[in-house]
Amino acid sequence: MQAEQLQALVTRAMPYGKYKGRLIADLPGNYLNWFAREGFPKGELGRLLALMHEIDHNGLSELLTPLRPPR
Repeated sequence: MQAEQLQALVTRAMPYGKYKGRLIADLPGNYLNWFAREGFPKGELGRLLALMHEIDHNGLSELLTPLRPPR
């Protein structure tokens, strides 16, 4: 896990699917679990989704709060 990857979770949006446009850090756990079961996409998006799944699964989502841009 690298700092750039954590920052990407709170700045990049899901590019397609049911949650298109939602930040990766804000994707629901059941959606991340579905990817874990069915397979993450190839490339950077898949790596970010897998990382977010691990963070969510282990109850560590609050660690991303300080990285979020101000509203």
